[in-house]
Amino acid sequence: MKLTVDAHLCSGHGRCYTLVPELFTTDDEGFCEQRGQVIDVPTGQEEKGQLGIDCCPEGAIRLADDDA
Repeated sequence: MKLTVDAHLCSGHGRCYTLVPELFTTDDEGFCEQRGQVIDVPTGQEEKGQLGIDCCPEGAIRLADDDA
């Protein structure tokens, strides 16, 4: 499973890194540090990846295309 965090949609609510600190961290300004990146979700952590998708109010966290 690969996730992407849209840098333009992320507005720093912090739900992702609060609820899923195993996959998401915060930068100095309170935004998701993984903005603009593709995240490889480790095997066995897929539920946490889905929680990251589900908890983002802006929909900034999504499944990455297989091409990414």
